[in-house]
Amino acid sequence: MPAREMRMEMFLRALLRRDFDKAKAHLDKLQKVVGDDEWGRGYSKAINGFMSALKDGDSDALIVKLINEPNPDEIRKLLKRFEDIKTQEFRDDYERGYYTAWVELLQAYLSQKTLTGSR
Repeated sequence: MPAREMRMEMFLRALLRRDFDKAKAHLDKLQKVVGDDEWGRGYSKAINGFMSALKDGDSDALIVKLINEPNPDEIRKLLKRFEDIKTQEFRDDYERGYYTAWVELLQAYLSQKTLTGSR
């Protein structure tokens, strides 16, 4: 597994435990890995949004809904949709980075035993 995807998995696990200090450490490392070009800024925007929404308990945020009401079938559909979006030629690098973060987060989320084992 590539380093960025492993770091995303560690970031997700910290978020699921609501260990925001550890999640922030992983987020900082992820941001260093992705850099600060347009793609990296889009990726960073997404991961910062994941953490903010969970930390704030924003019940309208997609990430909060996915974690509070896990539905593997719906997550797989969303993953497919985001994979399609990030490969569309008319998307700019920022959007590709943003949706790549979502794809990696959803892939990591689907691999969690507590999620797949509960269905």
